[in-house]
Amino acid sequence: MQLEFFDVPSPCVGICQSDEKGYCLGCMRTRNERQNWQVLDSDKRQKVIKLCIQRKKRKDKKIKTNALENKKELNLDATQQNDVSQQPSLLDPPRKPQLDQSDDLDFGDFEL
Repeated sequence: MQLEFFDVPSPCVGICQSDEKGYCLGCMRTRNERQNWQVLDSDKRQKVIKLCIQRKKRKDKKIKTNALENKKELNLDATQQNDVSQQPSLLDPPRKPQLDQSDDLDFGDFEL
């Protein structure tokens, strides 16, 4: 425990709404942490602030991951739509069908 000269200020930013896990959207404290803030000593307040920082990082990482997944899905949908909706131009050279390049071809029923 260290000697504290200044009181640990509340992390409240005035956005007092809870998310689906019960954390405040503004400061990431739980309801219990918000209600008991005035009676907590400096060490416990600092621990709460560290927990809030960790929660915020996890939430930001989750949001970023979800955004990347959504972007990938949107890109896949767009490319699928482009493949289906684009009619080949008459000016384009005809496409050659691609043959299967696998080595496991069975020619047992093939006759000359």
